[in-house]
Amino acid sequence: MRILDSFKTAIIGLKTNKSRSALTVLGIVIGITAIIVVMAIGAGAENLILDQMQGFGSLNLSIQAGREAVGPAKFAEMFTDSLRQRDVDALNKIPGIEKVSPGVFEMTTISYGGKTKRASIYGSADLILDILDLEVIDGLFFSQDHINQNSKVAVIGAELKDDLFGFSDAVGEKIKVKNNSFQIIGVLNKKGSMMGFNMDEMVLVPYSTAQKYLLGIKHFNDGITVQVESEDLVPGIVQEIEYRLRDLHGITDPAKDDFYIMTQEDAMDSIGMVTSILTALLGSVAAISLVVGGIGIMNIMLVSVTERTREIGLRKAVGATTNDIMLQFVLESIILTVVGGVVGVLLGALFSYLIALILSSYVADGWGFAMPLSAVVLGIGVSATVGLIFGLYPAKQASKKSPIEALRYE
Repeated sequence: MRILDSFKTAIIGLKTNKSRSALTVLGIVIGITAIIVVMAIGAGAENLILDQMQGFGSLNLSIQAGREAVGPAKFAEMFTDSLRQRDVDALNKIPGIEKVSPGVFEMTTISYGGKTKRASIYGSADLILDILDLEVIDGLFFSQDHINQNSKVAVIGAELKDDLFGFSDAVGEKIKVKNNSFQIIGVLNKKGSMMGFNMDEMVLVPYSTAQKYLLGIKHFNDGITVQVESEDLVPGIVQEIEYRLRDLHGITDPAKDDFYIMTQEDAMDSIGMVTSILTALLGSVAAISLVVGGIGIMNIMLVSVTERTREIGLRKAVGATTNDIMLQFVLESIILTVVGGVVGVLLGALFSYLIALILSSYVADGWGFAMPLSAVVLGIGVSATVGLIFGLYPAKQASKKSPIEALRYE
């Protein structure tokens, strides 16, 4: 019953100065809203990326040059030119592997008829269509013969086609890429963005052509993608790939591998870890405003204790104990912060929903609204904790006042 009475008294005390209470709550509201928005955006980004990663397929393995960035690896060891045509030839001989597609990437300017456009040039093989769920809607995709002959042919994205050719037919026309003329043999379907990369502004060319004419390199700067026949074969094929590549590269110590293999599960785990860390870091920055709000609550409560000195003396004179006074002021502080936490969670959810709509419309298709339960629990829990921590000192100061001196206070 004593706690209930203290709670009612705390409510009455807060109602006495409604404006002050509202302004005190505002700092907590801003802090909790910021944390909720950051966590919701982080969760939405993680869900979007993981959903898109699932589209790559569990049968695909990605082989990247260099050493995987785990621990204090040297920066130079993360980027090498270790993957070459000999590796592709060896991978094609492994039983259970259906397709092998090297990757060569370059960002450059392309031109046609006086029009220029910044585009992503990707040298690959036909496996890229399966990986990215692409389809040639006009013309054809380049063949293995095009790759063997270093043919200057290209398949372009739908948006790029519209920008350069409008309603005209693009197939058969030639575009300029780094002073090289590429004949367009196909146009891709509209795909939109994937992980921040606009698929509709992409140009696909044979990887051998990109190596020779665009970059002048003999390695694959975007790794090698392998497609296996079934998921059951994945663990065994990973081991076989490691064995074959180590043998080709003259590596006897696995710790000195100049390549690494990523399955879909590995990629999703890595992405999930990165997004979680970024969300936590941004949330920590947003939490600074909670500390500021907590200091504001302590300041207001200390002022309140001073102003209500006679009230404290009167309560003690009629039998209130030191613990009763302390409990009342702690409850006032907690009530303020919990109310701020609830309002902050509601506003955070509203802003997060609106931001998700904007991002889905203008940044990335499929960006959904995500409101983690942990964000709600954290918002309300942290606000209550802030109220308790920053309310203890003013409450203790109030409980120490002598009833006789308090009654004499003017």
